[in-house]
Amino acid sequence: MTLAMTSRGVREGLAGRWSRLSLATRFATAAGVVLVLAALAIGWAVTARIQGVVARNSANATALYMDSVISPISQQLASGSDLSPGAKRALEEIFTNTPLGERVVSFKFWTGDGRIIWAENKALVGQTFELTPELRRALAGEVVASFDELDDDEDAPEAALGVPLLEIYSPLREVYSGRVIAVAEFYEIAPELAHDLRVARATVWGTVAGTTLLLGGVLYVIVLGGSRTIEAQQGALDQRLRELRGLSARNHELRLRVQAAAARAATEADRTMRGIGADLHDGPAQHLAYAALRLDSLRDRLHGHPAEEDLGGVAQAVTEAMAEVRALSRGLQLPDIAERPLADVVESVVQAHEARTGHPVALRVGCEAEPSLVPAAKVCVYRFVQEGLGNASRHAGGEGIEVELDCRAGELRLAVRDRGPGLPSSPGGAGGMGLSGLRDRVESLGGTFDARTRPDGGTEISMTLDTGGGP
Repeated sequence: MTLAMTSRGVREGLAGRWSRLSLATRFATAAGVVLVLAALAIGWAVTARIQGVVARNSANATALYMDSVISPISQQLASGSDLSPGAKRALEEIFTNTPLGERVVSFKFWTGDGRIIWAENKALVGQTFELTPELRRALAGEVVASFDELDDDEDAPEAALGVPLLEIYSPLREVYSGRVIAVAEFYEIAPELAHDLRVARATVWGTVAGTTLLLGGVLYVIVLGGSRTIEAQQGALDQRLRELRGLSARNHELRLRVQAAAARAATEADRTMRGIGADLHDGPAQHLAYAALRLDSLRDRLHGHPAEEDLGGVAQAVTEAMAEVRALSRGLQLPDIAERPLADVVESVVQAHEARTGHPVALRVGCEAEPSLVPAAKVCVYRFVQEGLGNASRHAGGEGIEVELDCRAGELRLAVRDRGPGLPSSPGGAGGMGLSGLRDRVESLGGTFDARTRPDGGTEISMTLDTGGGP
């Protein structure tokens, strides 16, 4: 477990460092590795090809000359498995005191079964070795050459010389049939070939290295220009992002100030409304009550008088006006809710509505803990439930009224539903704020407001408020 975590940490660290490098640096690193590997592969392939071609061409020329000299001597192998003493002596003279002998340091004659029938090193004569791939190709009629590749067991004496040798396998053919009757293997000293190959290798590697450097340099310059352009654009984007973040912070500050101002305005409006409600209760309501009492007393005196009926109508109108004034007074006044739990505030509105209208309300509260709300937000919740229940009773006849309060994930959700006909054209009513007023109040606190007709019938008004990361 620890080793796996360490390995993963190393990989993540390397990935992090790699991602922090500039585009040009990453390209130079990756392209450098790829180009070096490609250059090595190309250089090796080309030099190997050149060495093979040069060695084969040199071998063909030497083999042609050797065939013209050795072929007449080797014809007796077409009918036998060994050379005569005279043939062996002739071969010794060819490879001893001639210009060819000065170039050829060793030779071997092979039969098709891998046996050496004659060689410069007499200790090898009569020994049988496993057929090498080169020997098999020569027995098939192909001139085979390799330069300075003395890895076979029978090549140990030649390898010990420490000079560049061209190893040539030349098939010996029967004159009349062209059948391969033996293979002549000889080792030619090739200092000129070694020099030419060194020059060719140097030329190839120099060309490959120069081309690789030129190609890598051109590509790097192109990518460097693009990288600098991207970095400049990234810098400009970062600057714009910083500016946008600053602007967002200022907008957030302004929004908070606007919300605070709106909350203060709402608080002041509620205070004014409470004052108006108190004035209505203590002023016009009392006067209307006194007028109603006086009218009742006057009706008793005028019993049987023609004006009694008119006086009764006036008394009824005064009584209705007094009821409306008292309803207005109750609607405008707020109970003390600042220190009360939110669930109690909502429940008190529901209970007051049920007592006033007789319409049952289903209340569901999903707050496990008390959300953090400013007093203005609690007032908003109170007015929202009050207005929603009032609309439900007026427009839905009190059918299927539900209030749902939910607090989770730092957000408060509140909804009032009914089973009425849906949203009316003018949902606000006397003594109420109206849905537009509710929307303004909720949105001034940074919340959202929605009013819709439910798919299964009825109306739903809902609101959400941020509780500042609270429950």
